[in-house]
Amino acid sequence: MALDKTFDAKQAETRLYAAWEKAGAFKAGANASRDETYCIMLPPPNVTGTLHMGHAFNHTLMDILIRWHRMRGFDTLWQPGLDHAGIATQMVVERQLAKEGLPGRREMGREAFIAKVWEWKEKSGGTIIEQDKRLGASMDWSREAFTMDPNFHEAVIKVFVDMYGKGLIYRGKRLVNWDPHFETAISDLEVENVEVDGHMWHFKYPLAGGETYTYVEKDEDGNVVLEEQRDYISIATTRPETMLGDGAVAVHPTDERYAPIIGKLCEIPVGPKEQRRLIPIITDDYPDKDFGSGAVKITGAHDFNDYGVAQRNDIPLYALMDTKAAMRTDGLPYDEAAARAQAIARGDDPAPRDATEINLVPDAYRGLDRFEARARVVEDITAEGLAVMVPATDPRLGKPATPTAPEEGGEARDATLVPLVEPKKIMQPFGDRSKVVIEPMLTDQWFVATDKIVQPAIDAVRSGEVTILPEQDRKVYFNWLENIEPWCISRQLWWGHQIPVWFDEDGREYCAASEAEAQAMAPGKTLTRDPDVLDTWFSSGLWPIGTLGWPNQTPELEKYFPTNVLITGFDIIFFWVARMMMMQYAVVGQRPFDTVYVHALVRDESGKKMSKSLGNVLDPIDLIDEYGADAVRFTLTAMAAMGRDLKLSTQRIAGYRNFGTKLWNACRFAEMNGVFDSGTPATLPRPRAAVNKWIIGETARVREDVDQALENFRFNDAAGALYAFVWGKVCDWYVELSKPLLQDEANADLAPETRETMAWVLDQCLILLHPIMPYISEELWGTTATRETMLVHADWPNYTTGDLLDKDADAELNWVISLIEAVRSARAQMHVPAGLHIPMIVTELDSAGQAAWDRNEAMIKRLARIDSLSRADAFPKGTVSIAVPGGNFGLPLADIIDIAEEKARLQKTMDKLGKELGGLRGRLNNPKFAASAPADVVAETRANLALREEEETKLRDALARLAELG
Repeated sequence: MALDKTFDAKQAETRLYAAWEKAGAFKAGANASRDETYCIMLPPPNVTGTLHMGHAFNHTLMDILIRWHRMRGFDTLWQPGLDHAGIATQMVVERQLAKEGLPGRREMGREAFIAKVWEWKEKSGGTIIEQDKRLGASMDWSREAFTMDPNFHEAVIKVFVDMYGKGLIYRGKRLVNWDPHFETAISDLEVENVEVDGHMWHFKYPLAGGETYTYVEKDEDGNVVLEEQRDYISIATTRPETMLGDGAVAVHPTDERYAPIIGKLCEIPVGPKEQRRLIPIITDDYPDKDFGSGAVKITGAHDFNDYGVAQRNDIPLYALMDTKAAMRTDGLPYDEAAARAQAIARGDDPAPRDATEINLVPDAYRGLDRFEARARVVEDITAEGLAVMVPATDPRLGKPATPTAPEEGGEARDATLVPLVEPKKIMQPFGDRSKVVIEPMLTDQWFVATDKIVQPAIDAVRSGEVTILPEQDRKVYFNWLENIEPWCISRQLWWGHQIPVWFDEDGREYCAASEAEAQAMAPGKTLTRDPDVLDTWFSSGLWPIGTLGWPNQTPELEKYFPTNVLITGFDIIFFWVARMMMMQYAVVGQRPFDTVYVHALVRDESGKKMSKSLGNVLDPIDLIDEYGADAVRFTLTAMAAMGRDLKLSTQRIAGYRNFGTKLWNACRFAEMNGVFDSGTPATLPRPRAAVNKWIIGETARVREDVDQALENFRFNDAAGALYAFVWGKVCDWYVELSKPLLQDEANADLAPETRETMAWVLDQCLILLHPIMPYISEELWGTTATRETMLVHADWPNYTTGDLLDKDADAELNWVISLIEAVRSARAQMHVPAGLHIPMIVTELDSAGQAAWDRNEAMIKRLARIDSLSRADAFPKGTVSIAVPGGNFGLPLADIIDIAEEKARLQKTMDKLGKELGGLRGRLNNPKFAASAPADVVAETRANLALREEEETKLRDALARLAELG
């Protein structure tokens, strides 16, 4: 079948993928010819997800390794699957119910809602699977797993029950990220920290009993700059509504300003005056004495840092909000609750540190949304005169403020003063799906005692049993694990693995694999199951063993576990990698994989993170539609330098599409010259011609380079080596150098061996490119010969340069190429008309060079556009010299180009470039630019400077050449 003029990627990709699937090409063990196994677990995308550039990058790298090992005869498994994605899926289905006008989740009940989720999953879930097929991902789809599959569910429940029995899972009250929209705890990964405009309010906490102290501020040299009597301590807060739950005010132990009042009590300045709570002033290392007033209010139930201070200092934890982040309405009336809290503060009430059952929200604020409550608290404190006041021109205000009179009945105040409210950029946590502000909440949750299972995961990486690449990501891994906190594994959702714990009327727990087993543990008691489900990271932490059939001892588990490599993004080193390590060691006592390859982010061409809000998101499916999957895959591979973010541009992808076109055209050239006429697969030839020997040696060289690069996860090096070989050596040089042998009657005796060599070399190009560019390589493989097997199952070569490199031919052809390249470069620099054939002079040439010239004279003259070669003792004036090993050539250009005009042109370009370089260097040498400009702008400026400096070097070289001419 003749090759079409161009490769129709859209048509071929669908057809070829269907052919691979029909042939069972991706099934576990397909094409295996050796006992060694090779297994990669796909990090399971969310069932609600679609393919984004991070997936495309990650999955391309995995596919390269899988295809490479499969072609090498390994018993290979790439295990696919999807995560049930509790919160994301529940959100999607609830929105769909609302859109269709159906009853909501709570109206229909848990069982009916779960049935709706399964219905949605079967109909609409897993879009990403079809998109992965567009990318060319060669997963064993017959083994597609789902984290809610019955066998996987069995594994999850078994692990929970076993770990509970060993005391590794427990129920407790801790501070967690709380999403008020979904009313559930969420993981750190589901929190987006966004910089927003906020405010810092400064308030006075009056000292109990009207006590006073001398407040003294000093400068860096110890000179007193402020001394005054105060009957309060000043604090600053960005969240005034949480003052209602304060348990203490903390200052740094070395802060001399507050030494006289350490241990004293102060009053929270909000709520009914007669029922104001007193809280202690304590010391802790957490406050920064150089920030704000140096005094920090401690609200342990609503701030992660405060929680730590409260834990260290036995400060009570008072919860203020309900599950929707509105101010609580439950519990005792405020006066009774405040009295109890006051007794705790005095030490008269032996209440536990966890005082969350005490509702300290004053009656006037109960039921308010948290942000409405914030406004009311600020308003009430300010009206009472307990806001810190400053002149209206105080620079901390951002701009001059208008003084305001006090509320009626409030204390008199200086009309020239205003409340100190600083405009401030703050990092606000938002739910990545709900888009509402996340609230730190103290709630009852289930936890894994990670400190009891973490050590094997640390030891495995320290000992080298598991390798993490690149090295820098080992630090992230150790930092997480060596400072590990209990892992919150419960979620207040309905979609997921429901926690296998039942409670009796007295609150006693019964953990069992089924309700029947739990009931047997509590005969005659009425049991109620915990309504919460497990965090999806808990179930996906069992992915390697669960997908292979554990807890059953399946053949797949025996064969493929431990797996070989995990390819993952740096952002889930802790969330997934570390937890899989901990869980596999805790459950089966083995590592889950040998190597973790951590890749960086895919950014836009200017280095910015892709986001919908910036409008710079590149959709991989759109790119595949426009440029073809091979071009997208090769681009991502070529840019996959270890530890370095990718800056992706459509121009790069278009360039690698051209690379595919170059290969296609080389095959068409071969076809037109009878290379594929036999229709039989090529075999390794034993040619006589140096050019054929040379290209065979170059093929062996690139095979070794590609294998070494892939062995070391240097994907970009593999792509770079293939690009240089296929485009540079084969499509450019070999095609050109072979033309005389294929087309000149004088070389008719060498034509058959050249056809054989070209057929073999092009086959090797297809084989070596297949892991990265599977579609075009498979298409050409099937079109250029009748094969016994598809390329996906072709044997990967193992020849070496020791086998195939002919040193004499290698030296000769590389000498010829270096001469032609040097002539072309000189012609281009001197602006010699491209089509003009010019004379060349040689002043010296050793015997090897002379032999190379004699054997390749016609080819050199044609490709370098030289019409004659003459000998001389010295170059005449106006000659550009060209040095090659063993020889010295020259191009007499004095009568061919206008040297003065060329010098003037280059100098003008140099002058213009010099101004640009001066501007770029000035910006980069300016400390203010480096400090204030966005990082991507600085990086872009540096890159621009590097390009301009490279251009300057070329211009200097060209001017130097012209100087030689006179």
